[in-house]
Amino acid sequence: MLVSLLISTYNWKEALSLCLYSVFAQTVKPAEILIADDGSREDTRQLIDEMREKTDIPIVHVWHEDKGFRLSAIRNRSIEKAKGDYIIQIDGDIILDRHFIADHLELAEKGYFVCGSRVLLGKMSTTRLLKGVEKYPALLKQNLRFVLNAFRSRVLRRYLANRYAKRTMLRIRGCNMAFWKEDLVHVNGYNESLEMWGQEDVEISYRLIHAGIQKKQLKMGGVQFHLYHKFASRENLEYHEQVLRKVIEERIVWCENGIVKDMQTAKLS
Repeated sequence: MLVSLLISTYNWKEALSLCLYSVFAQTVKPAEILIADDGSREDTRQLIDEMREKTDIPIVHVWHEDKGFRLSAIRNRSIEKAKGDYIIQIDGDIILDRHFIADHLELAEKGYFVCGSRVLLGKMSTTRLLKGVEKYPALLKQNLRFVLNAFRSRVLRRYLANRYAKRTMLRIRGCNMAFWKEDLVHVNGYNESLEMWGQEDVEISYRLIHAGIQKKQLKMGGVQFHLYHKFASRENLEYHEQVLRKVIEERIVWCENGIVKDMQTAKLS
């Protein structure tokens, strides 16, 4: 299968650089890297041009104008451009273990999407990584609540994939997910009416499930380290949760404001 790695970013080129270097070091490399850029400054574009010189993996920079937090919209534009039939989705403030893509592909199966976990790094560890003092996060210095997410076990990974999935619907992390592109197109991608932060990843997961796509949980593998930063604004979260409740209660599959903007267009295509 062709794998597209989708990385979302916004005005943090130093973190994006670390993220891309960790992609270049993967034991299994993606066919392409799609950078979903929610309106970053020119310095991000310059960094991406520089990173293209360091790899033979095609890097596609998908950018739109900065009009506030529009993560769902830029992800949809990137999904449209993806050449791969399987999309692994992360954020640009993530450092990947070198087996990250390989672990995801172990669980890739038609009729399923996959959700993984993360290790949240502290402020001090993040600073040391950004300054180049450390090349890999020091696990013993991290919050013990998250350290287990840094361990890998093939036996446990396969054992937990379906057993753990049903327990974690409201703890889905958009920074560590994987989908078949045709499944994303079937539900019309992310809901672009969900602006600001929150629940866009849970909302699309429920619509996939209502469409008959089951969830697997990637535990004991797909390890990633999330650099420390301040929380995004939660000011629109109440509306997002209202939309999510409606999706759950009415078992909604199709998103009206998604990759295409009306059902008629979808039928014609």
